[in-house]
Amino acid sequence: MTYRSVFRPGLFAGKTVLITGGGSGIGRCTAHELASLGARLALVGRGAAKLETVRAEILAEQPALQGAISLHACDIRDEAGVRAMVTDALAAHGRIDGLFNNAGGQFPAPLRDISLKGWEAVVRNNLNGGFVVARECYTQWMEAHGGAIVNILADMWNGMPGMGHSGAARMGMLSFTETAACEWAVAGVRVNAVAPGWIASSGFETYPEDFKTKIRGLASKVPLQRLGNEAEVSAAVVFLLSEAAAFITGSVIRIDGGVPNARHTWMPLPAHGNSRPFDGFARYRAPEFLEQKS
Repeated sequence: MTYRSVFRPGLFAGKTVLITGGGSGIGRCTAHELASLGARLALVGRGAAKLETVRAEILAEQPALQGAISLHACDIRDEAGVRAMVTDALAAHGRIDGLFNNAGGQFPAPLRDISLKGWEAVVRNNLNGGFVVARECYTQWMEAHGGAIVNILADMWNGMPGMGHSGAARMGMLSFTETAACEWAVAGVRVNAVAPGWIASSGFETYPEDFKTKIRGLASKVPLQRLGNEAEVSAAVVFLLSEAAAFITGSVIRIDGGVPNARHTWMPLPAHGNSRPFDGFARYRAPEFLEQKS
């Protein structure tokens, strides 16, 4: 079950990376890849149970990391809780070299049906929480020691119909990424982002059945004619956190199979089977409903 990373062994030896939303999906996958490269980890999530499972998975493959993975139950929407969480992570590891600002969530709904409470819940999760976590990592450690931050966005280019609350929050996170990259460069801190498109992650399982039916048909809308997987996002995150990206800041890597480039003048997209996924994460399993016929 060893992670098949494209990066060299030991790349993150002596480094600590904090991952929000580390108990499932892309966060879990990235935790496995970073651990396989020697990183110490501070895994953050709302509850401890999923984080415990991820730590157990990693230690089953790499017993030498015993004591190198700390768990932190925290709601990133709670400013005081985030401040305490970062303090605890520093107490456990003595440093925070990298942050993967991965936590977030949304629900499908047209704008006319989104209440202010629902709008604020998503914005607090996908924008406010990411800002507070990044600010605390910066002020408590990185401002004096440098570091790298990777924020998560989405395929929100040209709007995000059906999830306008998340699109607005993700666009806000893009602006934050670009601003922080400028303001925090003086401290040797790089701030970048990844923008996943339709990734067959465990998050898909949280959507209602009618939306799952739509998801089953999405591959035909992708120039590469498939959905992405968690390892394909993790690889981009790891690159941006690594020393190989030392002169990259304020940038975004799209991981979307070319969806934003599919114009109406090029429809329907040619069907093909010429794109092969990168299967780096042996524990990855696509959501079961994707195996069902629409």
